Amino acid sequence: MANPMEQFEIVKIHPMSAMGYDVSFTNSSLWMLVAMVGIAAFLFIGTAKPQLVPNRAQAAVEYLYDFVRKMLDENVGPEGKRFVPLIFSLFVFVLACNLLGLIPWVGAFTPTSHIAVTLGLAVLVFVMVCIVGFAKHGLHFFSLFWPKDTFFPLAVFVAVIEFLSFLSRPFTLAIRLFANMTAGHVLLKVFGTFVVALGSFGALPYVFGILPLAVNVALSALEVLIAVVQAYVFALLASIYLNDAVNLH
Repeated sequence: MANPMEQFEIVKIHPMSAMGYDVSFTNSSLWMLVAMVGIAAFLFIGTAKPQLVPNRAQAAVEYLYDFVRKMLDENVGPEGKRFVPLIFSLFVFVLACNLLGLIPWVGAFTPTSHIAVTLGLAVLVFVMVCIVGFAKHGLHFFSLFWPKDTFFPLAVFVAVIEFLSFLSRPFTLAIRLFANMTAGHVLLKVFGTFVVALGSFGALPYVFGILPLAVNVALSALEVLIAVVQAYVFALLASIYLNDAVNLH
C-alpha cells in the first residue's frame, strides 16, 4: 500500500534563500497562488459589470459576501461591518484551498492540510483581535477575562483560566482546520488504495473492489462538505473572537 502521508509532502519547485532562510517556492506556495488567482478571477468576473438583475457569477459573489456580512451582523453587531473584508477574504481563501486539494489527476495539493498555513491564518486573526480590543478599550480590554460580581479568590482562578483559554485560541483554530483536512485526505487515499488492491484480487475483482469504491465516492462527497464547513467554522470563530474584542463579552 502506498504511504497515504506522501500527499502532504512539501516539494520544492524553485529553491530560494534570503538572509540564510529557506524561502523556496513549493507545491504549497503554488496551490495557494492558484487559490488567490482563482479567487481574483471569480470576484472580477462577478463584479466587472454589475447589473440590477445579477447573472450567475454576480449572484454567487453577492451571496458569499452577504453570507459573511450577515454572520458578522449576528455575532458582532453593527460594528462588525468594518471587518467584513477581512473575514470574507479569510473565508474564501480557506474555502478555495480546501476545495482545490480535492481536484483529481492534476497533482493538487491542499495547503490547509499543513499546520504552518493554518497557524499563520489563525495568528492573523488573533493579532487582529488584540489590536481591535486594545485600540477600542485600552487596558480595559483585560476586563474580558475578569468575571463580574464573583468572589475574589474564585474570580482570580477564573481569570487565569480565561486568559490561558484566550491565548490558546490561535492553536485550537489552526489545529481544527488542519486536522480535519488531513484526516479526510488520508481516508480518501487509504480507500482509494483498497479499490486498486482489492479490485485486482482473485477471480471476482468487482465483488471485492465495489465496496471500497462506493465508500470512496461517499467519502469524496463528504470531504467536499467538510471543506465548506471548515471554511465556515474558521470564519465563524474569527467573528466570535472579534465580538469579544469589540463588545467585551
